[in-house]
Amino acid sequence: MRHNKKFNHLGRKHSHRAAMLSNMATSLIMHKRITTTLPKAKALRVYVEPLITKSKEDTTASRRVVFSYLQNKYAITELFGPVATAVANRPGGYTRIIKLGRRPSDDAEMAFIELVDFDENMAKTEAKKTRTRRSRKSAPKAEAVEETVAEEATEAPAETPAE
Repeated sequence: MRHNKKFNHLGRKHSHRAAMLSNMATSLIMHKRITTTLPKAKALRVYVEPLITKSKEDTTASRRVVFSYLQNKYAITELFGPVATAVANRPGGYTRIIKLGRRPSDDAEMAFIELVDFDENMAKTEAKKTRTRRSRKSAPKAEAVEETVAEEATEAPAETPAE
């Protein structure tokens, strides 16, 4: 019976897949963003998110459990330090996958996988302008305000005494 065997094997034996995911998880933790194929990114998300959840509780036992997966003491230090403090209040969803299109050589679908709290570009959430359907009656008022602002800008500023 094939119970609980739904994860992607990625065309590799168990030991190769475990080593690859461990290396990719280490790279993700150290660099905060990596580029890979979409299936590998999805497999990595399933692999690394429980480790990040484990890192929220900084105990010797949780460090040993995570070290058994990653086998890199620098990645453990990074994970239990800045990464754990950044995701302390987040209840899950620590990674984001962004599709990049297809790779020209073999047409594989590529993607970024990144830690959500460390992306500066996405963190800047600008207030979006809401568009409403308004009648044309409000348009002349806006034009009148723009004209008065333009007239004030073209007037010469008061002369200052020369030193």
